[in-house]
Parts: sequence; C-alpha cells; structure tokens
Amino acid sequence: MKKCVIPSLLAACLLLAGCSGLPAAREMGDMALLRTMGVDPSPAGVAVTGSTGPRAKGLQAEGEGALTLSADRESLSAACLSMQGQSDSYVFFGYVDQLLVGEALAERGVRPVLDFFARDTELGLGARLWLVRGSTAREALSAGGDQGVDSRLETLQHDSKMGIANLTRTAGEVYTDLLELGSAYVPALSPAGDEAAVLTEQGYGILKGEALAGFLEGEAAKGLELLAGGPSADILEAELPGQRVSVRVTSSCTKSGLEFSGDAPSALKLVCNIQCRLSEYRQRPDREELRELETALEGQERLRLEAALARLRELEADCTGLGAKAAMVYPARWQKIRDNWPEWFSRVPVEIQVEVRIL
Repeated sequence: MKKCVIPSLLAACLLLAGCSGLPAAREMGDMALLRTMGVDPSPAGVAVTGSTGPRAKGLQAEGEGALTLSADRESLSAACLSMQGQSDSYVFFGYVDQLLVGEALAERGVRPVLDFFARDTELGLGARLWLVRGSTAREALSAGGDQGVDSRLETLQHDSKMGIANLTRTAGEVYTDLLELGSAYVPALSPAGDEAAVLTEQGYGILKGEALAGFLEGEAAKGLELLAGGPSADILEAELPGQRVSVRVTSSCTKSGLEFSGDAPSALKLVCNIQCRLSEYRQRPDREELRELETALEGQERLRLEAALARLRELEADCTGLGAKAAMVYPARWQKIRDNWPEWFSRVPVEIQVEVRIL
C-alpha cells in the first residue's frame, strides 16, 4: 500500500510559510516572567503591579534589573491585559508565586482576587499570599527597586518552614478557609527602613467573610501560631535558682474538643502540647528543676493562647478551625450549630490545658 504524502507535505509548507493556525512559539529570552503580583484598589477600579525580579540576559547571562509593570483598570483581567503592552517581551503570569494584597483592598474584600487567581489559565492558587499592612502592595513592590522583593519573600517563606518566621499561607489555603470556616488568617508585612525591599513581619491579618476584620500581633500572634499548630521555633526564658535558662520551642500541636448540653455547646476544651529543648544555661537543670521550668513555660504559653483567643473571639473568627476539628466527634450536633458557630465561639466557655515537655 502506498502512503499518501501530499497532505503531510502541504501541512509542512503551510507551517514554513507562516500560515499555521497554531500560536507562534516564543523563546524564553523573549518573555518577561512575572514572579510577584500586587493588587490594590484605585479610582479606576483596581491597581495591579507585577515584578519579574532580577533577570539574566545575553549569552553570558549578565544581570539585569527587575522589570516592574503596573496598570489601573476597571477589572483585574483588563489590568493584566494592559500590562502586556508595557514591555517589549511577552508578559507571562504563569510563574507568579507571590501575591501581595494591600490593606485597603483587604478591607473591601479579597474574594474577587482569589476568584480571579482560581479561574485564570496562567495564574493559580498556589501563590503565597501576603497582606501589606499600613501601605499598598504597589509601594511594597516598588520598594524593591532593581532587585525586586522576590528574594525577601522567598527568604520569609523558607524561614517559615524552619519555624523562624511567620506562618505562610497559599492563596488556596486562605480561599478554602474562607469558604469552609468563614474566616482565615494571613501573614502581614509592612515596608520599613530606607533600604530597598525591606519588608518586616507585622503579625497576622484576620479575614472574616472575605474582608479584613483586624490584626493579631505580638503575643497574640504567637498564640495564633500555637492554635494553628504550625512550625514553631520560639525562644522562651525563665529564671531558675542561680541562673537564667533559655529554651527553644521546636513544635506545637493544639487539639480541640467540644462539650454539649443538649444540642448547645457548653465548653470548648483545648489541649496544647509543646516540645522544647534547652538552648542556653549555666548548669544543666536536674529533673526537679526541669519540671519547674516546664511549669513556668506552660504559664507563658497559656498567656499567649489566651491573648489570641480573646482577640479572635472578639472578632467572632475561628480562623484556625477549632470548632470544626472538635466537631468530628459530634457530626450531627455540629450540623445544627455550624451556621451559628462564630457567635457560639465568641461566648462559649474555653478551657485551656498546656503541656510543655523539654527533651
């Protein structure tokens, strides 16, 4: 049987002649790969800012400053499209892995931004989400100058995994919490200092519904981390006879339970288990002194938990899902109170038990 080669040859000729209906391929050097995106409100509707971070160019991969693009339009999609015309290179959004939201936009509501990231073919909900406190996302991105803020955000993300920075969250995690819990926590940053790309940690922003309800900082922020059970590497200090001892927190886990009176919740019980190791001491404490030290640290961590719970209960925002986790034991009863849980959470008695173990 003879093979028909004419259709194949014709297709090849059309491709060579540039008559193909397929999109033209682009070299990586012809693309501006955005890494960070910031979103703020603007008189036009929404202000979008994107940054590539430092780039390599040429055969020797010489360093080239970060490319920062911005556009103010009525919608996110229109702003992103407008940014395409601001560069000689094709602006590609598929590498965006850091999303900054300005405080003013968070006060209005972050749901449109999360919806857009969920639906866009290039973007996605895997990007790390940050709340810019006391400033705008555009100002935070512009502070990076030629170096951009990507390196700083990546450092914070890495440090979070090691337990030496705020807990980071993806846009997808926040999106899921808002849909399932009605609230979510987001790490907050603020531009500070005269140096470029200086973003400092400013606790956590609490989203309720889809809008910013308030912040947790200081000891309350540390308490939130204990409730969330994320990586924790904090330093606690206590006095022992003849010496001051420093202890490093290595992990924490908080379990919750609900008690009911009929179908109404009567108590929320929390058990927080914390593991530590000795960091600094003049003479290693004996067994009795270790127990005394553990008791002192339990008191310190209890105060942090109480501070976090007081603020979250004030906001009626169970953003770490304490009720939902406890309800796994009583699924039928939980269904009856689920819609009203934020109100119950604000007034049901809370019992806290802290157990510190020094390894």
